[in-house]
Amino acid sequence: MSDILITDDESDIRSLISDILEDEGYSCRTAGTSEECMQAIEDEAPGLMILDIWLKDSDMDGIDILKSVRRSHPDVPIIIISGHGNIEIAVAAIKQGAYDYIEKPFNIDQLMVVVSRAMETSRLRHENSQLRRKDAVAAEMIGQSAAYKTLTSQLKKVMNSNGRVMLTGPAGSGKEVAARYVHAHSNRANGPFVTVSSASIEPERMEAVLFGSESAEKGIEPGLLEQAHEGVIYFDEVADMPLGTQSKILRVLVEQAFQRVGGSEKVKVDLRVISSTNRDLQAEIRAGRFREELFHRLNVVPIAVPSLEDRRDDIPVLADHFIQVLNKTQGLPLRELSDETSALLQTMRWPGNVRQLRNVIERVLILGDGTGPIEPSELPNPSDSNGDGNEMTLSGSLASLPLREARELFERQYLMTQINRFGGNISRTASFVGMERSALHRKLKSLGVVTSARGGSRIARVDENAA
Repeated sequence: MSDILITDDESDIRSLISDILEDEGYSCRTAGTSEECMQAIEDEAPGLMILDIWLKDSDMDGIDILKSVRRSHPDVPIIIISGHGNIEIAVAAIKQGAYDYIEKPFNIDQLMVVVSRAMETSRLRHENSQLRRKDAVAAEMIGQSAAYKTLTSQLKKVMNSNGRVMLTGPAGSGKEVAARYVHAHSNRANGPFVTVSSASIEPERMEAVLFGSESAEKGIEPGLLEQAHEGVIYFDEVADMPLGTQSKILRVLVEQAFQRVGGSEKVKVDLRVISSTNRDLQAEIRAGRFREELFHRLNVVPIAVPSLEDRRDDIPVLADHFIQVLNKTQGLPLRELSDETSALLQTMRWPGNVRQLRNVIERVLILGDGTGPIEPSELPNPSDSNGDGNEMTLSGSLASLPLREARELFERQYLMTQINRFGGNISRTASFVGMERSALHRKLKSLGVVTSARGGSRIARVDENAA
């Protein structure tokens, strides 16, 4: 996308413009008809087009070509030229998305100024596109737990298909990271990854944001669906999409085409759709807040993204990863976790999931004084707000029990926490707590603690049927 495609029905004009631009170091291709022009674009999209409005012996004129290219290659700037120019044609061309308009006979200096600016626009658009793609590639999946391995195994199975994927899981669990991971390793990796934040777009603006708009004042403004052409459109928290928009999205999924707001022509797109939600969509359907047909269209391949509590084994690895990222992106100290801190992080509650863990690590790195290992005292602990941190306060449930029952309750909670911390691995739990594996099994049995599968790993729970 670094060359210039010149389309004009006069061969001397084509040659003149081409010679001038090549003398300035540009690479050029030429076309004398609309058919030659469209074939050249199909062979390889140019970095810039110089396009005559009037084309003899062609099925399409310059405005028709302009409209077509704006649909298929919206990032390519187009300069319109014409020997029959007037203000009406210029306005029409700009409304349809032309970068600029030059009237024949043109001034060479004027042409070079417009071409230079248009090529810079093309370069910036290309760089922005590359940055978006790098952002998708940089969305790494981090972990080693059984739940993480189950998730990545499922994601790998859908990478190179075009099937629609529905990612479910609690807020902050990393659903968008999973979507970007699929995109970055798919055959659409060189295409855009466009996120639709369903909850943050005002309902009255949703259709214009998604489908784009056309007006006499502003011309064509491509929407998110158009921007995602040949790539991935990601509907984040799709349950928040207004009902009226849901029906129109359903039509797009069926037809792979739509009309811009205020427009009359169909815009065709080639999209892969990935959606996510932290809600029960079946319950939303029963409540009349989500269209059942749209659910079935989007839910072709359902994949559950586990909560952080279901993959506690990954917490130290994720924390180390965030430290590295924050050091590179924000210049925060490159510190390590002490063994005690790693253990404490694995036993804490994480209602905000991976997002909350990252925020905690960022806060510690910003507020911390030293460059040594991160110690447990640096982690946020609400219970420390009522004292100097040197006293231990019993919970009400423990304080009201006799010693024997309090000890049994503590042992049960402590061992369940450690088992969950190590992803249900009894051998690692026994090693950490300092017990023989057989002794730990006996202790768990006496406490009525069993393990069961969830999210690709095993978790500890109390057996309600235990005596």
